[in-house]
Amino acid sequence: MVHNHPLIVTDTDLQRLERVVEQYGNARNAELVEQLESELARAVVTSSTAIPADVVTMNSTVVFEDEEGGGKREVTLVYPKDANSDAGRISILAPVGSALIGLSVGQTVEWPLPNGRTRRLRIVAVPYQPEAAGHFDL
Repeated sequence: MVHNHPLIVTDTDLQRLERVVEQYGNARNAELVEQLESELARAVVTSSTAIPADVVTMNSTVVFEDEEGGGKREVTLVYPKDANSDAGRISILAPVGSALIGLSVGQTVEWPLPNGRTRRLRIVAVPYQPEAAGHFDL
């Protein structure tokens, strides 16, 4: 994953995601957990009440666009236990999940594909962010 901009993560999300890393850091998930750890290591941490409303946090709904293909997709970024791709609930441990955390509207990320190519995704909107809605207990 290639980011050319800072990521912003809430202190609450960071604490919970560190537990996800501990819980899922086995051999089967090693590469996915490593990607998440790498993203968290470079994140700027802020309080849940101070995070801008256009930043993707855990349990946020985000619209992103494939800059190459032009297709848009709306997903909700969730913890692994809540993931359901058919319902648009993408795990933070999925490659696209760890790519989206901490990005804000207008930012882009190069997302690696299994065949060695990359896809460039741009954040179009964050229609729902728990912190902006005052939902600090999600």
